[in-house]
Amino acid sequence: MSGGSGKSSAIAAGLIFFGFMLLFFVMPGIMTWLAEFSPWLAAAFGTLAVLSFFLIFWLRARHQRRR
Repeated sequence: MSGGSGKSSAIAAGLIFFGFMLLFFVMPGIMTWLAEFSPWLAAAFGTLAVLSFFLIFWLRARHQRRR
């Protein structure tokens, strides 16, 4: 692994992490709005948001292993 690749990976991971932190910052408002329609919809959105955080990093790790 070259030095540039490690730096690129760290930047990509940081951007993904920052994006999810923004999502988690506005998530209570989104869930409250969705709960007006259905509490199950709000719960599903929260669950998908949290699981997608781990899914993105898992898929990225799989892609990096193949390269």
